[in-house]
Amino acid sequence: MNIDLEYAIKKDIRNNPVVREIDLQQKREFLRTLVLACLIVSMLLFSAWQHSEVVLSGYRLEELRARVAEEESRNRKLKLELEVWKRPQAIEERAISTLHMVRPTEKDTIVIERVQSATPSKSIVAQAR
Repeated sequence: MNIDLEYAIKKDIRNNPVVREIDLQQKREFLRTLVLACLIVSMLLFSAWQHSEVVLSGYRLEELRARVAEEESRNRKLKLELEVWKRPQAIEERAISTLHMVRPTEKDTIVIERVQSATPSKSIVAQAR
């Protein structure tokens, strides 16, 4: 029994020349599984990409709404400022201070009267008919 144990331990078996056959059915099944896994991963990535684009579009929409509100507020302020500058008192004040104009006196004022023409205009005659 001693000799058998020694023989089993000392015997060196080389398996290098042994060539394994390729199992075509296993290879097809592996490729099918790999293609299916790639398809599922690509579908998940596409779904995640769409979801992230929707979320980013929502953020952009809110940012644009905030900018529109700011511009509307600015527009209201500018319209109010325009109305302030259009007041006759403001125009007179700017004319005196910036352009160095003077207020007219009664001697400088000339009144021009409008003369009524004897014949009515064509548009008035056309409206009367």
